[in-house]
Amino acid sequence: MTRIFRTTVLASALMAPIALTPIFSLRAEEHRYHDASHNDEHEWNEHENKAYRIWLKDNHRKYKSFDAIREEERQSYWRWRHDHDDARLKIVIK
Repeated sequence: MTRIFRTTVLASALMAPIALTPIFSLRAEEHRYHDASHNDEHEWNEHENKAYRIWLKDNHRKYKSFDAIREEERQSYWRWRHDHDDARLKIVIK
């Protein structure tokens, strides 16, 4: 009986990280940002990530995560983003 119990506990411990990975990865990607100049909220997702990378390229900037840039740069991005929707940027996520 002890042997079965140990095997079950060991298997559970080994499977837990695999089973919980989708839950944690979803939470990690759920970012919302406030755009002060337009007084609205933006959800950070794959569309926003692609648009941000286009903005960086268009403005000749090196990649920094959105969390790492200054607030003035964020507001500059949001102003640009309001004029560049996914259709205009031809962003398609498969």
